[in-house]
Order: sequence, then structure tokens, then C-alpha cells
Amino acid sequence: MNAPHPNTPPTPTVFDTRHVDPELLTAERVVVVGYGSQGRAHALNLRDAGAHVRVALRPGGPSWAQAEADGWSPVTVAEAVPEATVVMVLAPDMRQRELFEQQLRDHLQAGALLLFAHGFAVHYGEVNPPDSVDVALVAPKGPGGLVRRQYTEGKGVPCLMAVHQDATGRAHARTLAYAHGVGGTRAGVLETSFGEETETDLFGEQAVLCGGVTELVTAGFETLTDAGYAPEVAYFECLHELKLIVDLLHEGGLARMHEFVSETAQYGDLTRGPRVVDQRVRENMKAVLTEIQNGEFARQWLAEDREGRVNYEALMRRDLEHPMETVGAQLRARMSWLQGGERA
Repeated sequence: MNAPHPNTPPTPTVFDTRHVDPELLTAERVVVVGYGSQGRAHALNLRDAGAHVRVALRPGGPSWAQAEADGWSPVTVAEAVPEATVVMVLAPDMRQRELFEQQLRDHLQAGALLLFAHGFAVHYGEVNPPDSVDVALVAPKGPGGLVRRQYTEGKGVPCLMAVHQDATGRAHARTLAYAHGVGGTRAGVLETSFGEETETDLFGEQAVLCGGVTELVTAGFETLTDAGYAPEVAYFECLHELKLIVDLLHEGGLARMHEFVSETAQYGDLTRGPRVVDQRVRENMKAVLTEIQNGEFARQWLAEDREGRVNYEALMRRDLEHPMETVGAQLRARMSWLQGGERA
């Protein structure tokens, strides 16, 4: 058996339905702030779990009508929070500072549990809660639609949980009860910290899941088309078939992928993959992680947002106007299974 890596941290504690007291949740008065993908799933799952839930929104916002259609009577944050013993903040990272200072801080009662689904605002000091409240996070590891669907099927999506501040001495148990209410204990709730959740989440998005994948796909497409191959063929080979590989990885890791691709593909993977993602790429990944750890990325993104997102919009246009997007749209129009189907 291989020895553990010298820098391998201890395995996180995993909690399930055996470790939670469901009555803790039903004793709380929960306010879910925001009714987007995650907010809707949290609120509906908690209601089905027997919790007393209110939905707090900006009056006239785009999700107000959806909340009403789902049977809620939404109210403003200022109206809902003073009576709440649990407040889950599901507003975008960039909006949480203003939301907290203008609508939450002065209305939170002592002993309330202030929850987040991502540690960004607290970890980087955008939100500094008073000492009188519990502060924690519950982060389902899946989109809201999946969180809701799994719950209604009697299943669940794994969650991360972390306690940042324990003012009552009961923060851990209360946070676990909330995770149970959204279905997390059915699949397992892993304990982490605000710092670990935030930094690993950002790194995954930037280096692998979003930034890494899209740059790799685009570079592959451009390499083939620059060499004279048809854009349509390049699209199929560098983007379309990516889903097949990701599905295999998702279902069973590297072993399942190797099981279902050809031996030629396996050999190309093992011998050429390390030449594409080489030591220089790994050093770049470390640099990206350092910028996340020291707060440089957070400061840059918050400044970009507050200054009108000029660079952000220019970069977005560059992505969406890429030739691969044009040929991709034309090819996807011929794929009947993508038309009108459920999106992530």
C-alpha cells in the first residue's frame, strides 16, 4: 500500500442523519435571503423538512414572482430578519457587504445563526458579524436544481459545513441541523473551515472547472483550425466530446474513464497529457492559488465590480464572440436532444 503524502491533511469528519437532532431545526425561525437557484432549493427543502421558513427579497426583484408562485409570501430583509433565529444569506458575493451593513447588522438578534453558502465575504473581511451571533456556512456541492430534485426523490446532495464563530455554544449542532434540512445528511456533510471552502472553491473554478477547461478547449480548437482542419470537426473533438469524458470521471474517477476509452486514447492520455499540463502549467496554478490565499484575487474582483466591470465585460465579449461559439451554435441546432431539455 502506498504511504500517504507527507502533506496530506487528516480526513474531514463526515456527518449523516445519525448525527443530527431534527427537532433543532423545527425550533428555529429561518429566513432565506435570496431566491435564485440555491435560495429556492434551500427554502423549499427546509419547508418540506418541517422548518418555519420565510423568504426575504428585494421588492419588485426578478425572483419575487417566482417565490409567490411557489406559495411564499415574500417580505423585505428588514421585515424578516428581526424575528429570525437563523438567517441564510444567498446573495451574490459582491452584494453581501452592502446587504449586511444596510439591512442585516442592525436587525440581527443576539444568538441568531448567520449562515452563508460560500465563505467569500466573511473570509475576505467584506462582512464582519457582531460577536453576539453564531456564524457558519452550509454549501451544497451541486446546483440548486439538483439539490431540490434529489431531496424530492428522498436522496440528497453532499454538503460542506463550517463554523466560523460560536457565540451560543450550539453553533455546530444548529448548522448541522440546517444541512440536514436541505438534504445534506442523506449524502454526507463534510466539516471544513471558511478559509478552506473559499480558497478551494475559487481555485477549482479558476484553474480547472471554468478557467482551466475553457482555455484548454479554446486552445485545442484554435490549434486544429490554425492547422487547417474544419472548425466543425475541431468543435466535435475539443468541446462536444468533453461531456463524455466528464461524465465518466464524475461517475467513477480516472478508473472509469480508462475503462471506457480506447487503449489508443489511454496511451495518448498517459504520454501526452503531461506535456500539455506540464511543470510550467503547475507553477501557474500555484501562482493562481497564491493570489487566492493572499486576497489579491478578491480585491481585484471586488474593485472590478465596484468600478463598473469594464474589463470584465470586454473579456466576456471576447469569449462569446469566439469563432468556436458560432460553429458550436450551428452544430447544436442539429442536436435534437439538446433542444428544450433540462439545463444544469
